[in-house]
Amino acid sequence: MTELAVTANKSNSNNLLRRDIRFLGNILGEVLVHQGGNELLDIVEKIREASKSLRAVFLPELHEEFKQLINTLEPDIRHQVIRAFAVYFQLVNIAEQNHRIRRKRDYERSAGETVQPGSIEDSVRDLKERGFSYDEVQDILQGLSLELVMTAHPTEAMRRAILDIHKRIADDVMQLDNPTLTFREREQLREKLLNEVITLWQTDELRDRKPTVLDEVRNGMYYFHETLFHVLPDVYQELERCLTKYYPEHNWHVPTYLRFGSWIGGDRDGNPSVTAEVTWETLLMQRKLAVREYQRILAELFRYLSFSTSIVNVTDELLTSIQKDRETVVLNKTPQWRNEKEPYRVKLTYMTEKLHNVIDESKKDSIDRYNSVAELVEDLNVIDRSLRHHYADYVADTHIRYLIRQVELFGFHTAKLDIRQHSQEHENAMTEILAHMNVTENYGELSEDKKVELLERILNDPRPLTSPYQEYSESTTECLNVYRTVFKAQKEFGEQCISSYLISMTEAASDILEVMVFAKEVGLIRKEADGSVVCTLQSVPLFETIDDLHAAPAIMRSLFNMPFYRQSVTGMGDLQEIMLGYSDSNKDGGVVTANWELRVALKQITATAEEFGIKLKFFHGRGGALGRGGMPLNRSILAQPPHTVGGGIKITEQGEVISSRYSLKGIAYRSLEQATSALLTQAVLARQPQQSDLYEEKWEAIIRQMSEVSLNKYQDLVFREPEFLKFFKESTPLGEVGELNIGSRPSKRKNSDRFEDLRAIPWVFAWTQSRYLFPAWYAAGTGIQDFYGNDEEKLKVLQEMYAGFSFFRSLIDTLQFAVVKADLIIASEYANMCSDDTMKNRIFKQIEEEFNLTKSLILKITGEQEMLDNEPTLQESIRQRNPYVDPLSYLQVQLLTELRAIREQGGDDPILLREVLLTINGIAAGLRNTG
Repeated sequence: MTELAVTANKSNSNNLLRRDIRFLGNILGEVLVHQGGNELLDIVEKIREASKSLRAVFLPELHEEFKQLINTLEPDIRHQVIRAFAVYFQLVNIAEQNHRIRRKRDYERSAGETVQPGSIEDSVRDLKERGFSYDEVQDILQGLSLELVMTAHPTEAMRRAILDIHKRIADDVMQLDNPTLTFREREQLREKLLNEVITLWQTDELRDRKPTVLDEVRNGMYYFHETLFHVLPDVYQELERCLTKYYPEHNWHVPTYLRFGSWIGGDRDGNPSVTAEVTWETLLMQRKLAVREYQRILAELFRYLSFSTSIVNVTDELLTSIQKDRETVVLNKTPQWRNEKEPYRVKLTYMTEKLHNVIDESKKDSIDRYNSVAELVEDLNVIDRSLRHHYADYVADTHIRYLIRQVELFGFHTAKLDIRQHSQEHENAMTEILAHMNVTENYGELSEDKKVELLERILNDPRPLTSPYQEYSESTTECLNVYRTVFKAQKEFGEQCISSYLISMTEAASDILEVMVFAKEVGLIRKEADGSVVCTLQSVPLFETIDDLHAAPAIMRSLFNMPFYRQSVTGMGDLQEIMLGYSDSNKDGGVVTANWELRVALKQITATAEEFGIKLKFFHGRGGALGRGGMPLNRSILAQPPHTVGGGIKITEQGEVISSRYSLKGIAYRSLEQATSALLTQAVLARQPQQSDLYEEKWEAIIRQMSEVSLNKYQDLVFREPEFLKFFKESTPLGEVGELNIGSRPSKRKNSDRFEDLRAIPWVFAWTQSRYLFPAWYAAGTGIQDFYGNDEEKLKVLQEMYAGFSFFRSLIDTLQFAVVKADLIIASEYANMCSDDTMKNRIFKQIEEEFNLTKSLILKITGEQEMLDNEPTLQESIRQRNPYVDPLSYLQVQLLTELRAIREQGGDDPILLREVLLTINGIAAGLRNTG
């Protein structure tokens, strides 16, 4: 495809996006008139035009006129205006998501044989062109591992009911591209969309209560039902297709390298609602989902497997398996198929009944159900072999192999569930238990060396530490019940259902050993007679703060040196999982230092593990927002040093990221395709380092210097400015964000006003709402300036680093995105809510100066005229959105000012609060980020 054709195609594609936005905007206009009369539409249009004019040319008099227009809105009309802008953003987001799918299809349609950059085929072709042999590619595939872990972190501001309407609107808008629609069909489509937008307008955006943990479980499972059960095997199919194309002399069955996990129902850190009982119920719900999906697929297979023994010869193996089913399975819930000449359909009826019995507690361990996933796979293989026996290979490949892949991926548990708890909870329980057993009076007060010595001795002692006849406190009983539930779950659902126990705020080796002791108590870890250690639940440290990242290599070295611990890792295939927290490290040290220290920790921990012959699986706790490590999935993989990905990689998928990536099949597929391509790219780089890697040592020394300066700048303001926390609380909607019912978990770990106890999510959420985006960029400029020092030769070095050092490029691009999304003119309006002008002026001046410095340095390093010139699509999207977000921000400031004034007098106003929460939802949709 010629460059001219590409340009023309992009231009036409962008015109279609504008068409969709205009189309949906016009429908919203009709709804506004229908619901609020011409007056509502006129006011919305007046505000929109004023906001656009202010964005085009900022003049102080225009600014004052705009604020006056906002501040004089009557309460009734103000409520409608807020909702109008909020709904508009929902519609724009739908149009943009659809456009991403359209762009990929347009590319594939017009590119012909051209391979799309970042696709799976692009990476497989690269393997072939670099001369990788079949055996080398097989070795690479065996080493690939990516687990995407859904969390219930409270950052999804949208209700499930709203997301359902979005899905219907998205499906309908896609039909606008259908060239075969008649005039009448287009009119009907328009009427249908009008009805959907009216429904959206009349559906409450706000939850009337906080969701329960099981509500969150259902929300997470929605994405498996809607997209992932189908998209995930499609990605595997595409990889196998590409491998067959470039290595045609071999048959390919790609090992399982890409799967999903979940924290929802397992993450109890700071959330007392996640009990052992809730975890068990979560596993039952996940199993039920998987079984229902398989039953639905088997019902579809009935349509395709109508082969008759009057025409074909099936295998004796199939007939024998049917006979065995007749003898052991009673068809209670599945109608019997009476046409004996259609053996596949007969077999499917028994398989469906056996699946029914999987979720029937009365059938537990009986022979008329599938007691393992392997039994279901074997039945499918029997069908597969028989189909190939009479040359129905295409049916076997299209349907049976596809279903086998689904069963391999989702089993009877849908997603692997992780358990997470704060380290202090384990220490408290251990202290109580050891005191009851007269082992030590106060375990919590022992030195770290004494704790480790004691815990190691307990681990090597086969005798139990707890007694079923001993009564413990409620918290200790719950702690023990979690381990009992995991043991029970592994017996019921298979060991793969739960295999990782994450320890938040890991600060010492004892934090990890405590979890091992509890696991030993219930049989999840045991020492055999031959001295070997069997381990089915691994203790996974979560290093979160800057200090914890510094301590991590020494902690892991001390553990690997312990014979019992080293044997437990052997029991897990010589693989140790380690989680790194992006949110708290950023909150602790700022964006530059957090990113740098995470990179250093990755490399140092990897080097430590290599000394002991241990592979590492790093779990990256990235949030959706820029201030919590958020970035596109493929970039988050490519941002890692290639040699640290060898043992696999896990990444959290949180809140609004889940809905934006996995609501629509086309977007989910593209995201997972790019992730697969990134994994293959990293595997190649680990084996064939690029020449630019030779410069990394010199460049890393520069980053280290930047990090030290940036850390001091960041902590001078955040930790050493005595009134900073007051400024943060007064100039952002922090308190009101906590009143938005978006998660079951409290916004603080403790009922405390200390900065240390504030969770990273509301910290980032509040800064994003107030348009500062402070955590995503603050102190970066000072760190870079310290090296640059207005020296043109050093600027050339920074530009070389941007061109050749992937870590630095990723950092600068992330900073660039944050600075573009921030708006300090609007942030200053939030700052005006501060009660102390002296404090406000002092702190805001520091923020403003750092912002301007950071922006100017980014432009120097990238060589761009304007921010995001290298990402024109993103640049245009932000430029188009800002005039619509701005009114919501000014409205939020006005509403917060009024609400806080009433509350300071001891009163409250539920209507004002509701309007504040509506602006929070609207701004989140407009900026496409919460926390």
